[in-house]
Amino acid sequence: MHAPIITVSGLRGIVGKTLTPEIAMRFTCAFTNSLSQGSVVLTRDGRSSGPMLADAIRSALAATGRACHYGDVASTPTCGRLVREFQAAGGIQVSASHNPPEYNGIKLFDSAGRVLPAGPAAEVLERYEHPEPIRWVAHDQVAVVQAIEDPLRGHLDAVLRCVQVPRIARCGFRILFDANHGAGGALGNQLLTALGCTISVLGAEADGRFAHPPEPTEAHLSSVIDRVRATDCDVAFCQDPDADRLAMIDGEGSYLGEECTLALCAEHLLQSRPGPVVSNCSSSRMVRDIAQRHGAPFYASAVGEAHVVDLMLQHDAILGGEGNGGVIDPRVGLVRDSFIAMALVLDLMAVRGQDLSRLAKALPRYEMVKAKADVDPDQVPEALDAVQRRFPDAAASRLDGLKLEWANRWLLVRPSNTEPIVRIVAEATTRDEAGALCRQAGEVLASVGAPRG
Repeated sequence: MHAPIITVSGLRGIVGKTLTPEIAMRFTCAFTNSLSQGSVVLTRDGRSSGPMLADAIRSALAATGRACHYGDVASTPTCGRLVREFQAAGGIQVSASHNPPEYNGIKLFDSAGRVLPAGPAAEVLERYEHPEPIRWVAHDQVAVVQAIEDPLRGHLDAVLRCVQVPRIARCGFRILFDANHGAGGALGNQLLTALGCTISVLGAEADGRFAHPPEPTEAHLSSVIDRVRATDCDVAFCQDPDADRLAMIDGEGSYLGEECTLALCAEHLLQSRPGPVVSNCSSSRMVRDIAQRHGAPFYASAVGEAHVVDLMLQHDAILGGEGNGGVIDPRVGLVRDSFIAMALVLDLMAVRGQDLSRLAKALPRYEMVKAKADVDPDQVPEALDAVQRRFPDAAASRLDGLKLEWANRWLLVRPSNTEPIVRIVAEATTRDEAGALCRQAGEVLASVGAPRG
């Protein structure tokens, strides 16, 4: 790898190789050159390389005359909140999300406190790849970097306003909270304490020394699952390093899967205030089924947080998110947020008087299978056409790649944004049926779109 990976979601790379202080400064300047006048909020997750990259970014901001509000360690959704609180021109989060420890990255926010939409993100990429000379300011114009005294308070208060705190507190829930040495430990502890929970915290220190691989999948959380089964708790909440995703383990030690996070939050909100809900086209059909059950409109976006938020704003949605455990509640912010997800799930448990296992079993039941295929990028259009011809009885959509839908199953085939591959996702009422859809699509792709030697 000789260059950082840059997509609409921002920049990420291997520290010291494809992500250096110089790259961070250049990317920062490409971003701020597109902003209106005003300050920039800067935060970081707990990775050991975070302070170094934050120093480089602060230097770039100050040396170009752009004031900075620095929140030090804070989650990605907290960064979005701070942009709004300080009425800043934009925000920067230093984080590589769920990537391994050797990675770090830069995520960008606009003045609304949301991750950059596709258009502005493409403009930043263009400025980064074709840079103009950086306009460094004179000594008397170097901007101020101001430390944020309490970067978490506003976010905490916003989440607490969304749930019935006394109702949750009366339940005295016992929580195993796995922050995994990421950015969410401090706010997660404050939130669960305010909700009257008894908490056992794993990886509270935001030092990036992950106790297990950072993406909160079932395989990576085996040690946490063992801990749940050996203790007496109601639920385990598990975050990724920048705390915008939430996975859950019920009190019996069963991993629910990140797809269940948004579904449970939708079930809770829609029972009291039906309104539009948005999820991406690669997420489980559970959310659509729940919306229909409550008589609420459902909209599917292209894959990516920015696309979900675009559609939420267009339809004034009360909730949105993605099947990776990312929940977006506009009352708190326009960013995927594990903290509002935890609060909504606990409120659902309290109002229903049911444990998490029972609530999860009441969700619509589907099985999802994922695969990938090597496809030459030039061959992708032809390959998608061939897949569509293979399934003539399906309703087809080209919103993002190719999605084929039937009454009780669907298949999505879409090119990756970062690799010369095509991703294949299928969901059905049984795992065998979903797997068969993936295999059939993979056979078509292999026959049409194999890379050219």
